[in-house]
Amino acid sequence: MSLSRGLSLLRHARSSSNPSGIFTQQVRNSGGLYSYRCGAYPPNKLQKYGSEALAGFMWFWMLYHIVTEPEHITGEFPWPDPKKWTNEELGIPDDDLD
Repeated sequence: MSLSRGLSLLRHARSSSNPSGIFTQQVRNSGGLYSYRCGAYPPNKLQKYGSEALAGFMWFWMLYHIVTEPEHITGEFPWPDPKKWTNEELGIPDDDLD
């Protein structure tokens, strides 16, 4: 079984090999820059200006909502004043309990 497969593979490799012995590789039309073992290529103008516009919109959105709706950060309700709490509310026993 393996002998017959080996012979057919050998016959196929022999018939499909380049008779001149020169191997060429076809150009790949993948449509992008290729960087292997080197730094990345710089972004094009659309990516550069698009990212700047998106970052600017993000900062505008955050700062606008911080100014107009600070409750998202500080909370909706006023902070309680701990000086007004009594010992009973805090769970502290009275001094004359001995």
